[in-house]
Amino acid sequence: MTNSSDQSEIAAAYNDWAETYDVVQNQTRDLAAKVLRHVDLKLDGRKIVEVGCGTGRNTTWLAERAAEIVGLDFSEKMLGRARSRVNDPRVRFVQHDVRMTWPLTDASAHVVIAMLILEHVENLAAVFAEAARVLNTGGQLFLCELHPMRQLTGGQAQFSNSKTGARQLVSAFLHDVSDYVNTGLASGFELEQMGEWRDDEDAANSQPRLLSLLFVKQPAP
Repeated sequence: MTNSSDQSEIAAAYNDWAETYDVVQNQTRDLAAKVLRHVDLKLDGRKIVEVGCGTGRNTTWLAERAAEIVGLDFSEKMLGRARSRVNDPRVRFVQHDVRMTWPLTDASAHVVIAMLILEHVENLAAVFAEAARVLNTGGQLFLCELHPMRQLTGGQAQFSNSKTGARQLVSAFLHDVSDYVNTGLASGFELEQMGEWRDDEDAANSQPRLLSLLFVKQPAP
């Protein structure tokens, strides 16, 4: 498991990134938002857990459909931006390290969404286990992450620090596609759909930018 100092550094990096996260061009962020709107998620009238909700860019769109949303993130300043952006009594933001037990009851959600967060989590099983716990049977788990092929060629979450002007890399861990799939299967999910996503202008033989996985929680054996 990622140690606490690693996570503190990651949280600090996202605190530094919060000021410019929404305004600086970011193809990975923008493509992930398109993917979320493209996949077949059952959102209308549902209870949603948004893991790594960040500044609430996607929360606004989700809130137009969901009955209730809990947004989890460990960056205080990212959450500050989210709270300023989303003024809806059905949406609750909680500062939380998602590697730890989530502040939610068993089988209390219909959909869990995790966008561009699992590259910062070394132990995937902890997150999958919590998703399985809080989802009801038939609930959907949707993941969208930087594609492992991008990571292997140097792709990594990064930003220009507005305080120092320096380019800052955010600590990340490489997970193969099989790591995501097998951890999901071992956690009681069935893989319903997988997508590999490129920017619109990219050739068909170019590396995908993003990987998406849609799982469905199966009944307990």
